[in-house]
Amino acid sequence: MYYERRHYFPAAGTFCAKAMNADLKDILQFSLVSLSSVFFIVDPLAAIPSFLVMTAEDSDSKRRRMARQASWTCFLVLSIFSLAGTLIFKLFGITLPAFKIAGGLVLFLVAMDMLQARRSGTQEVTEERLEGATKEEVGVTPMGIPMLAGPGAISTVMVLIDQSRNWWQAIPVFAAIAITAVTSYFVLAGASRVRRFLGETGIRILMRLMGLVLTAIAVQFVLNGFMDLHILTPRTG
Repeated sequence: MYYERRHYFPAAGTFCAKAMNADLKDILQFSLVSLSSVFFIVDPLAAIPSFLVMTAEDSDSKRRRMARQASWTCFLVLSIFSLAGTLIFKLFGITLPAFKIAGGLVLFLVAMDMLQARRSGTQEVTEERLEGATKEEVGVTPMGIPMLAGPGAISTVMVLIDQSRNWWQAIPVFAAIAITAVTSYFVLAGASRVRRFLGETGIRILMRLMGLVLTAIAVQFVLNGFMDLHILTPRTG
């Protein structure tokens, strides 16, 4: 009996360890995808030029206040749409596969603009930038929404949150939103220093690199939608 126990429990322990390692690997992978997707689509670095133009006549303290308002707006908008995603789908009769495909296409359009080192029209247009330059308060709009939390970012978090099967799997998505919002604050609050440190060339290079990764994520969203509709079958082996 002792002999049997000695060989049975290590085997069970090995099985449990492998299962835990697989779950941990999935969580880490999903966390990385969530953070890269949300941060790259929000792209606070690309918002620096517009922010500096809109706050050109403002003091450093007011710039920090505008940056804080923009970051909070980004966090609240993305969090609300993450929580209300399922309700919105049911209300309009939208299926998740359809939204994955649509969201992937929106991300792809944004990524194409990022590869050319320019801001997407889904995030800001000239009219919004000119209006922001004449406004006293630009933190909530147009900086917070749509420049940070635009249609691409909203669709991204909604797709990510609906891929979570359990409540604890949604934690990486909200963590990604929080990290992105905090980073956006520091980037915008120190916009002048960041611009001097990276330079226009550095910012454009980073935009192109983030655009490349975002392109792959967008294509994967579309492929996942097709697989959910059984138009494509996942490759095994």
